[in-house]
Amino acid sequence: MKISIRNMVLCAFFSALIAVGARISIPGPQPFTMQFLFVNLAGLLLGRKYGPLSVAVYIVAGLAGFPVFAKGGGLWYVFEPTFGYLLGFLAATFLTGLIAEKTTPSFKSALAAGFPSFFVMYALGLSYFYLIRNFYMTDSPITLNALIVTCFLPFAVGDILSLVLCAVVYKRLKKVL
Repeated sequence: MKISIRNMVLCAFFSALIAVGARISIPGPQPFTMQFLFVNLAGLLLGRKYGPLSVAVYIVAGLAGFPVFAKGGGLWYVFEPTFGYLLGFLAATFLTGLIAEKTTPSFKSALAAGFPSFFVMYALGLSYFYLIRNFYMTDSPITLNALIVTCFLPFAVGDILSLVLCAVVYKRLKKVL
């Protein structure tokens, strides 16, 4: 795959934005980060090919030891229960990009592309969290009810709001890029 300098720069830029999004934390009982906003925006603006590439660069950088994840970085991070959300980001960005490429840029099309990726990201993230907590970290298992209450409900509203914010800026940014 041949990649232009412009697309390399955009992928690097979105990888950096996702890393910054991991550090932008809105306090609460469960701190909320802005990663999903930038993941969704990468899919919308870079498409199904380069959006996931920007997420993959972010994940590889974190696994290589750069402290870009919310809790740092390093290869050991695959054993963190939240690592599944990072895998979910990869799938979500692809899905968002795929849907966005088939529609004309608008608020509605951005939401139509974002909501399926929201569900894919949470499906992968919650599944991974459950598996790690119940089969790897056997000293602290989690029930399905507790998983929904602690890992979905506190974050879902913020992520839905980030989808709306993303849809608002998408059409304007699409014209620039």
